[in-house]
Amino acid sequence: MIDKTRLVDTVCERMKTLPVSHGLDLRTYKRNRSVVIAKLTEDDLLVIEDGFFKERFRIKRNKLRKLLKTLMKKEFPRSRKIRLYVLEDFSEDEALNTKRKIFNGYRETWRRP
Repeated sequence: MIDKTRLVDTVCERMKTLPVSHGLDLRTYKRNRSVVIAKLTEDDLLVIEDGFFKERFRIKRNKLRKLLKTLMKKEFPRSRKIRLYVLEDFSEDEALNTKRKIFNGYRETWRRP
């Protein structure tokens, strides 16, 4: 889990070192909203927003910082800590349908695709 204030810097640094076709999955504490960032080439990134809004962005790496700041305001408005998962051999279907435990109050349930 990463503090929200350090998230943008951490993600930008990790995207520099990640190999092509790998990615990062950012989720809230409850794991019910996510932002997936995949590295298509050295400079091209695919950003998939899956939460309050469902959008896809194909951007250059130098535009990532600005886009992350706006997505954090939309998807993680009250979060203090963000979960960060590394995705190896990114495929869009697997990234969006990954089963992660979701916290609903006192109970824990599994997210079904």
